[in-house]
Amino acid sequence: MAFTGSAQQLTTLALYRKGESDLVCRDGTWFLIATCEVPDRPVAVPDGFLGVDLGIANLATTSDGAHHSGKGLNAVRHRHRELRRRLQAKATKSAKRLLKKRRRAEARFAADVNHTIAKRIVTEAERTGRGIALEDLQGIRERVRLRKPQRVTLHAWSFRRLGGFIAYRAARAGVAVVHVDPAYTSQECSVCGHVDKRSRPGQAIFICTSCGFAEHADVNAARNIAARGVAGWAVSHAAGDAA
Repeated sequence: MAFTGSAQQLTTLALYRKGESDLVCRDGTWFLIATCEVPDRPVAVPDGFLGVDLGIANLATTSDGAHHSGKGLNAVRHRHRELRRRLQAKATKSAKRLLKKRRRAEARFAADVNHTIAKRIVTEAERTGRGIALEDLQGIRERVRLRKPQRVTLHAWSFRRLGGFIAYRAARAGVAVVHVDPAYTSQECSVCGHVDKRSRPGQAIFICTSCGFAEHADVNAARNIAARGVAGWAVSHAAGDAA
């Protein structure tokens, strides 16, 4: 049976393919699903950390000031949500088939967006010799309080999935990853360390009520995450050396 893929996919299959493969037909297209055991590269000692703030309006913002917008993905999800509502109201067999097809298409699109963002972030960290600091977002759905329209968006997007993609690609590239406490990263000034919720007068605005430092709110949060990454790495490796 002949199959094809990108040059990188074919090389990975040739070097690391393990066990059996499955041939699956999805929406009229055939896919070869194969398991590959790719060894992680040794983690290099990082020269600082690239902080990454995950969100909804901007899916990811780095401490370097790079914004990865969620506008396109959120627009696609809004269209699919309206279509699902109409199809569910019909409740016919053809509507159910189309509903299932649309769900898979949306999932593929979201995964592609997340993989693209993860690749860019890991590439930048690898290029500059830094590690990557991420917020520990376990239980974020229970912690965050949002208006109803925002809650729909929050529950439709997996924060942990993008974080997982970044960690996966980082391991393949030998880039260190640390997860930090997310508490008050959006309210803390990345210059003077002052914490005040009033420093966030708007969704995208941060103006420190103590020193007056002003920055895009997501960039400020990402810088706090980067600083916590440096501290977390130092503590964990000091403990390892002591042991």
